[in-house]
Amino acid sequence: MKIDLCICTYRRSHIADTLRSVARAKIPAGVALRVIVIDNDDAPSAQARVAEVAKDTGLTIDYRHVPGSNISIARNGGLDAATGDWIAFLDDDELVEPDWLTALITCVNATGVDAAFGHMRARYGPDTPQWMVDGDFHSQVAARRGDVVETGHTCNALLRWGDVPWRHERFALERGRSGGEDTEFFFRLRALGARYAIADNAIVHEEVPAARQDLNWLLKRRFRIGQSYSAVASEPGALAKLFAVAALKTAYCHLQALAAWPWMTRRAFWLLRGRIHAGVCAGCLRFRQRDLYGDGIVAAPAQAPPK
Repeated sequence: MKIDLCICTYRRSHIADTLRSVARAKIPAGVALRVIVIDNDDAPSAQARVAEVAKDTGLTIDYRHVPGSNISIARNGGLDAATGDWIAFLDDDELVEPDWLTALITCVNATGVDAAFGHMRARYGPDTPQWMVDGDFHSQVAARRGDVVETGHTCNALLRWGDVPWRHERFALERGRSGGEDTEFFFRLRALGARYAIADNAIVHEEVPAARQDLNWLLKRRFRIGQSYSAVASEPGALAKLFAVAALKTAYCHLQALAAWPWMTRRAFWLLRGRIHAGVCAGCLRFRQRDLYGDGIVAAPAQAPPK
């Protein structure tokens, strides 16, 4: 089983820590792992750091400089370079648990699916507001709608990449600065026949920086997530139905937020849920998504679809 692990990076020194955690992970027998690091900065700013990690750990790393300050350009550079039967994805600010890859492989082997998505657990510092820690609003938990996994994320995933109908599919460039490119990508692959599952034991961790310990940041993130999720519908009738349902859910969530106003964690929960549905409405109307990637700002990964 040959796996290419694609990690896009953009001016983040943490890429070295991410790679070292991968080097410490358990690689199952019969699995050949190659890491492809795609540097999206205008200058090859991560090259020396990546080379040092490769030398220190013995990890097989293929460094690619793919400039453009557009995460879709970087992700597509990884897909272009991949030659394995499977592609794994991580973000450059994550640390993997030792059994992370084993859990993803076990999931796809046991279920026969074409992609498995794991979870990202946020790590909060001592100065994080308590309401944010209690609500754990930054963790990325893969989820189902009913019994179906409709789409996924690239912060922790394993995707079949051999003789498959989606071998020539690529991430949408127009979403490369706003985010949500992974949500739309996996929706598109599902339309081509890809089947998904969740690997509950595949865990990665991510520290929450001070710049993201803010309700406004979370609200912007949730709104973008909702906009991205609207890609589930394309026909006018389906879009109209999705818009109507999302509008009702938006109103309901804001009423719940008003009722929960004295309790910050509950209030934030309902405000953030309502913001997702408001984003769905905006996505149905094809409002332009705000640019969140580039100049050192990286868009948040996609999350579970709204309920």
